[in-house]
Amino acid sequence: MDEVEKLRVLIPHWIEHNVEHADEFREWAVRAGAAQEDLEAAAAALKAVNEHLQVALQKLGGVRA
Repeated sequence: MDEVEKLRVLIPHWIEHNVEHADEFREWAVRAGAAQEDLEAAAAALKAVNEHLQVALQKLGGVRA
């Protein structure tokens, strides 16, 4: 498996992992008091990261079959 093929496998995993973390950040944000806004911002940042990862994946040929 070459490097591009590895990325086509890894990127979807990274995206899913980020979604899980973002969900967790949002769950904790409601209990975080003064840090609520920061946790919500972190969740939003992960969404932006995933958008970049999705574009990268498409440029690499999409999900490996």
